Amino acid sequence: MPYVNIKITREGLTAVQKEQLIQGATELLVDVLGKNPEITVVVIDEINTDNWGIAGESVTKRRQRDE
Repeated sequence: MPYVNIKITREGLTAVQKEQLIQGATELLVDVLGKNPEITVVVIDEINTDNWGIAGESVTKRRQRDE
């Protein structure tokens, strides 16, 4: 059973966008690896930008600095 875990920052992704990610990831596994879409699991984890760090600082701070 293929399992895909998509981790993104929590920034207002819509239900439609999430559905598109789930469909797209499933189709990719079907097209590239020949996996059965009926048993393909896709999970989307939305992470608060305070909890996502790059180069030693949170995404929240990086974005505030870049404004």
